[in-house]
Amino acid sequence: MNTVARTATRRVISNASRRAASTLKQGEDEARRAVLPLMAGAATVGGLYFIHQQQQQENNNTSYAQCLSKADNTAEAVKDKFATYWPRNIMILFGPPGAGKGTHGPKIEDMLGIPQLSTGDMLRAAVAAKSDVGLKAAAVMKAGGLVSDDIVIGIIRDRIREPDCKFGFILDGFPRTLVQAKELDKMLAEEGARVTKVVELQVPDEVLEERICGRWIHKKSGRSYHVKYAPPKSMKKDGDGKPIPDSMIDDETGAPLM
Repeated sequence: MNTVARTATRRVISNASRRAASTLKQGEDEARRAVLPLMAGAATVGGLYFIHQQQQQENNNTSYAQCLSKADNTAEAVKDKFATYWPRNIMILFGPPGAGKGTHGPKIEDMLGIPQLSTGDMLRAAVAAKSDVGLKAAAVMKAGGLVSDDIVIGIIRDRIREPDCKFGFILDGFPRTLVQAKELDKMLAEEGARVTKVVELQVPDEVLEERICGRWIHKKSGRSYHVKYAPPKSMKKDGDGKPIPDSMIDDETGAPLM
């Protein structure tokens, strides 16, 4: 190929390259112009989607709160219906002193979700509240007498009408006599209720003796301690291994035990 041909060829290639480069540049600009709106649109859509998600989350949260509220209302309605149309779970816990009524009663209480009603606790609460029945009981106890069946029944009648007894209760230490048992049946029948369970705790006499003889009590509260199984923190023993009376102090109040 001569010089003229080579020069012409280079010129043709160069012009073609410039046109190609120009076309490519033009294509890139056009592509960019086409893509930018799409990117802006995508950003807008993304923003709208984000806002939508936030609103959806807020709606979900509101719906969740509404569902919880509705569920709570439904649960309360079911409870009220259950308490109205189903018999209350009324249990009597029997056993001699030291059998473990005070130990196992709270466990049954937690399992069934109903309160344990101790005659002694109810008497103290009624006296402290200065109710009509409580004032009568206080007068009898102050005189050194025994609280009559009528007074005890009256205290129980008032207690089982409280809201926590809606679904039932556990009687601890009552009834103690046939008269009390008949009065209890009569009282419950007036409300369309009856005793549904009776649990008796049987313990050998020698075990009961050990439990009772080792028991110390805080008179005002009824808190119970035992020199072997549940001693107070202050307890000290003499040379024979017996507790020193002056060291028997209530953990919570510092008052002497008896």
